[in-house]
Amino acid sequence: MAVPVGLNVWSRLVEATFPYLDQTASPFDSLWFPDHVQFTNHKVAEGWSLLAYALARYPEKLCGHEVLCNSFRSPAHLAKMVATAQALSGGRVILGIGAGWSEEEYLAYGWPFPSARVRIAQLAEAIELIRLMWTEAPATYQGRHYQVTRAYCEPRPDPLPPIMVGGSGEKYLLRVVAQHADWWNYSYRGREHYARKQEVLKNHCREVGRDYDAITQVVRVGIFIAETAQEIERLKAQPHVRPIEDDCLVGTPAQVTETLLGVVEDGADRLTVHFSDSPRLEGTSLFAATVLPHLSKV
Repeated sequence: MAVPVGLNVWSRLVEATFPYLDQTASPFDSLWFPDHVQFTNHKVAEGWSLLAYALARYPEKLCGHEVLCNSFRSPAHLAKMVATAQALSGGRVILGIGAGWSEEEYLAYGWPFPSARVRIAQLAEAIELIRLMWTEAPATYQGRHYQVTRAYCEPRPDPLPPIMVGGSGEKYLLRVVAQHADWWNYSYRGREHYARKQEVLKNHCREVGRDYDAITQVVRVGIFIAETAQEIERLKAQPHVRPIEDDCLVGTPAQVTETLLGVVEDGADRLTVHFSDSPRLEGTSLFAATVLPHLSKV
């Protein structure tokens, strides 16, 4: 059975986003977008605008975020936004959502920035509220952080979009995954790190009475790929290539293929990939030609 592989794009591509995707999206099963509003004075594309544009531009693709910041939007309003996008797109939306982390954005845009524990509690309530609005009419919810009274979300989404929770915090975030997520979005940082987070999630699932195997694992991997080790070293020095981050897999096609097959063997149900040299096309195209065929045979 083929492992679905989605293509993720960088928020700072902005006007280069869709010219890049027009030339690279075809072999990938889904498209994934960030959700940021600023990194100091850099150009940054807003996440929901990217998603809405992509749903219309690529009518054969599933689309979602890795991941929306819960704090940026009222969860009731977000439930309505997703329901509308699901109706317009014919059911191609995945709701990827997380607790948020970048204090700079919160303070700059005037959003309160409570502790991580509070933000995660808000995330849990938001998911409960969103699901309620998608399944009951009218919906009334009285939580500590969010409330709605006789709220209608019509038309309700059909089918219900999967809710994917992003993050790997062991004490609180992964418990939200166990309690509320259809899909879990994890940024890959090696086999040992992944295995540890899986064990923590299993423990939370046991405690809350959830079937661990019912949660789809979506592993996000940064890719920096070239034909040879020499070409990799040459490209690292190029100004258009972003700094190599902790979640970035660096290697030749054979090395990247071996690692990703290992990720799948370790439990990933879906993969999403982003490329350090985008919007340069060569890395993405090389991956599509040399690595994707192996993942289609898993």
